[in-house]
Amino acid sequence: MPFKNDAPLSVAGLCKDYPGFQLKNVSFQLEKGTVTGFIGRNGAGKTTTLNAILGFVKPSAGEVLFSGLPLSDHAGQIKQRIGFVSAGMSYYTQKKLKTITRVAASFYPQWDGAAYRRRMAEFGLDENKTPASLSNGMKIKYALALALSHGADLLLLDEPTSGLDPVSREELIEIFLSLRNEGKTVLFSTHITSDLEKCADRIIFLRRGQISQDQPYRDFAAAYRLVTVEGKVPDELKRIALGICPVRDGATVLIHRENGEAAGRVPTLDEVMIHLEKEGEA
Repeated sequence: MPFKNDAPLSVAGLCKDYPGFQLKNVSFQLEKGTVTGFIGRNGAGKTTTLNAILGFVKPSAGEVLFSGLPLSDHAGQIKQRIGFVSAGMSYYTQKKLKTITRVAASFYPQWDGAAYRRRMAEFGLDENKTPASLSNGMKIKYALALALSHGADLLLLDEPTSGLDPVSREELIEIFLSLRNEGKTVLFSTHITSDLEKCADRIIFLRRGQISQDQPYRDFAAAYRLVTVEGKVPDELKRIALGICPVRDGATVLIHRENGEAAGRVPTLDEVMIHLEKEGEA
């Protein structure tokens, strides 16, 4: 893949080998000012990919560039410009947020105190509270406030809405859309694909350690049709099926649009992902 130097993130041939799992030749580039949904079932390799991109684990092969620069040679500059937020992030539970912020700010020469105060107010956060007193959604908002206060324009989000109630998830989606409108670039890893239907410009589908699909959001689900069958699935439909899922009185069958545009309906992202995971089982 030819790299674009102005791409916020370029990943080429990324591989990581573990016993029983391989990340295989993952390659993609992000466009500035977009939200990219990075989807796949649990264990597909989404977190492994993010960890390899950020240097938390050493890849077996591949290259990662941030605006044309490798992390290994420009770590200080790059870390100033990126923010990583994960549902699994933790802080000292009994320390006040303002104390945690003071420590975090010391690592960033370009820390913007005014931006921090603005984001805390925007997200409805009180820096006199402790992490132990925050809901999971508020912890994610606090992590975003920290990232945005040191000038991050690339946000890598690992399952940020996992475990949140629908209202908290909706609030975060609105924040992601607002950040996109500010020109920020977001890579949003999740298995809750319904969240992406509200905010994603592009979908990258990771399946068993490798990219299965990479398309603009509007094209991803539109490329398929979902057919509902009562009783047994006909052999002619099985032959063109990309995945078959049993339901109470029959089955649903995912096919390419060109194989039956009028035969079914446009599926949701969830339905596409579930049926493609069934591919080969028909």
